[in-house]
Amino acid sequence: MATTSFLLPSPPHSATLRRPATPLVGPTHHSSSFLRRLPTPSLRKSRPTVVCAVASSSPLHALIFDCDGVILESEHLHRQAYNDAFAHFSVRCPPFSSDPLYWDVEFYDELQNQVGGGKPKMRWYFGKNGWPISSVFETPPSTDSDRENLVDVLQVEPRPGVLRLMDEAKGAGIKLAVCSAATKSSVILCLENLIGLDRFKGLDCFLAGDDVKEKKPDPSIYITAAKKLGVESKNCLVVEDSVIGLQAATGAGMSCIITYTSSTANQDFGNAIAKYPDLSDVRLEDLKILLQNTLVAS
Repeated sequence: MATTSFLLPSPPHSATLRRPATPLVGPTHHSSSFLRRLPTPSLRKSRPTVVCAVASSSPLHALIFDCDGVILESEHLHRQAYNDAFAHFSVRCPPFSSDPLYWDVEFYDELQNQVGGGKPKMRWYFGKNGWPISSVFETPPSTDSDRENLVDVLQVEPRPGVLRLMDEAKGAGIKLAVCSAATKSSVILCLENLIGLDRFKGLDCFLAGDDVKEKKPDPSIYITAAKKLGVESKNCLVVEDSVIGLQAATGAGMSCIITYTSSTANQDFGNAIAKYPDLSDVRLEDLKILLQNTLVAS
């Protein structure tokens, strides 16, 4: 039975710049959107003239996110997050079950290939197996509104800081893109549910594995994104979670920050300009300064 986890505050930790270091706080075995350590990035001191340049004219013209592992947890951790939620809210489906609902690896692999998005997964499952009892509803919800309330409570959220950073970028007039190696149909369903339909439609560029001939670490997807965005590669900043994605970004001539997961924390991120456990305390202004400093130093 999965362990219940919550979002817990923790003392700030520093981001690692330019070269990888052993993380001060690594995700646990039960890492999920319910359990996330919140680091505060510590930027290297920049020259006053550089900071002034950022204030007047930033080189950051486009912010590009990977999807799996960056916007949402990897499928393995995504499954754990659902199981954590089922355990915490005592979700029993069918209602007469003695133990909380648990989706094992084999079942979840089949489920994710049939139904995209977190809420549609639960609606499909409960529709087929019966709506559950839980600490939210002592009897199975029978109205559409109650059923939606239950699904909303159980829904796995995007990784910390992602939506805020997206909104900051759009508000600042910076172009926003998502580039995922997964198939387009499955990514669309996930993004519409995780970031919301309005944010998804507001993307300046969306590319999936179907849109390029070669997968990451080949840089094709990022090169294509820069062309579609009408932005030079040096003015793009990529958010990735793995060394494969980092290689794709740098191969396209782009700077890259890493927001690692438990499965990628020990990879070599020496070519990244910053490394974070998540984006909780990463602000757009920090990224502008990072990119400015990187371009000045190159």
